[in-house]
Amino acid sequence: MLYLVKTLIAALVIVAVGEISKRSSALAAFLLALPIVSITAFVWIYLESKDKIKVADISQETFWYVIPTLPMFWLLSWMLRNDYNFYLSLLLCCALTAGLFAITQYLLAR
Repeated sequence: MLYLVKTLIAALVIVAVGEISKRSSALAAFLLALPIVSITAFVWIYLESKDKIKVADISQETFWYVIPTLPMFWLLSWMLRNDYNFYLSLLLCCALTAGLFAITQYLLAR
């Protein structure tokens, strides 16, 4: 039952952002920027484990993995505004993010 609730919440967020973007790109971007998934996951992890340290560890690791995603948003915006193909732009941004994730993981392991 908990998996169904998690899935429904995730689906609702995606649908809500899609619908809101039809009226206001700024509000849709604001909703996407909110750490709704992270906060929800923190609550579920805590409810299931009652382990504050586990939530603290995941929170700290999430911080470090948010940083490599930031260039993707700027690059995607730039590429689309400069008339690059949408799917190619998305693919290149995903590749960039994967590379930055690998670098981040390497640095965090040191």
